[in-house]
Amino acid sequence: MVTIYTTPSSLACRKAKSWLQKNNIAYNERNLYAQPLSVDEIKAILRKTEGGTDEIISTRSKKFKNLNIDINNTPLNELCKIIQKNPDLLRRPIIFDSKNLHAGYNEEEMGRFLPRQVRHVQLWRAISLINA
Repeated sequence: MVTIYTTPSSLACRKAKSWLQKNNIAYNERNLYAQPLSVDEIKAILRKTEGGTDEIISTRSKKFKNLNIDINNTPLNELCKIIQKNPDLLRRPIIFDSKNLHAGYNEEEMGRFLPRQVRHVQLWRAISLINA
């Protein structure tokens, strides 16, 4: 089961949910405004990232710039509390399962949530198109 953290106004979130539905991937959705993340949940997300905070925080957002924080020099607990109070700092959607995490909308990278059999079929189709 995939979990997706969204915000209602985000086009990327709507596109990601549509992609999950189109690919018959069951998911649980959580609205970050209606149900803010706890500090422990934010830490759990960070543990799943490969790139740490750079992967999940939208550093180009107006909200981030207005807060004027240096994420590299901010203690983790403090940063988690800032994210908790300002969920719009997070890239959305955040999609994850027991092994993978992806922040933002990118169909190619979201492919990691497809079952292995489906990924193999897609790979063989791509190879056959190249060889045709």
